[in-house]
Amino acid sequence: MGTGFLDAVAFLTRVPVRRRAGGGGTAGGGGSGTAGATRGGSSGEGTDRAAPVDLARAAVWFPVVGALLGATALLLGLLLATWTGVLVAVVLVLVVEHLLTGALHLDGLADLADASGGRDRAARLRIMKDHATGVYGTTAVVLALLLEGALLVEVLTAGAVTGPASGILGTGRGADGPAGWLAAALLGATAWSLSRAAMLPVALLLPYAREDGTGRAVVQGLALRHTLLAWVVPVLLCALLGWTGAAMLLAALGAALVVGAHARRTLGGATGDVLGATAQLALPAALLAAVLTL
Repeated sequence: MGTGFLDAVAFLTRVPVRRRAGGGGTAGGGGSGTAGATRGGSSGEGTDRAAPVDLARAAVWFPVVGALLGATALLLGLLLATWTGVLVAVVLVLVVEHLLTGALHLDGLADLADASGGRDRAARLRIMKDHATGVYGTTAVVLALLLEGALLVEVLTAGAVTGPASGILGTGRGADGPAGWLAAALLGATAWSLSRAAMLPVALLLPYAREDGTGRAVVQGLALRHTLLAWVVPVLLCALLGWTGAAMLLAALGAALVVGAHARRTLGGATGDVLGATAQLALPAALLAAVLTL
């Protein structure tokens, strides 16, 4: 458990973690060392700076890391909103979130969006390896951040934490009481857990789109048993939210289906950028489903 979880933390975040020696190195921090070598996006695609971690084992923990990030984000948002107002609180939450993750998934979304301007598969793959971000990529990042921020404002102000999530915890007091804070943590954990879990079916079902590249370890090293095990946590969290959880689950899977189909058609398979884009789009999809159903 320990090494797999720490590998997942190092792969998905910038949080510095120490790993036991074995397979590649003795220590790794998010975005550097062994884990950083396999991160998707322009920092990882096509580079071979160090030996990759055991991503098959780490992938099982991706949704758990996402759940921790999401619970932290919503709780931080509620706390900051008591001092600054909701809009400022949400902006600060987005800043903290992307500092923690190194904007890993935004980078994948930007690269995938830029690649849509390529005239053929080879050109698109070449564009995705370019470190520069074009107009399509910049637009996609801005719109993604605006959408996520707007949805978080809705979650924190439109009674989202006083609905079914709060009722599960035994009171309708919402954010004014402990149940409201726990409900917010549950909602955040569910959305972020689904976004990280959404990457895995895409990695499992699509071939790797490149001849080489460190993203291959994610796509080709994943087995069905790892994917099914990884989905246990988000499914359980969705079950706690009832119909809202079911809607969030379907929305996240729908986002994964759309990105996966697009990648299959335009690239011939998946890359690390495709997986990052999947996570980035599955998150607002899940949050939108929550806002619409709570």
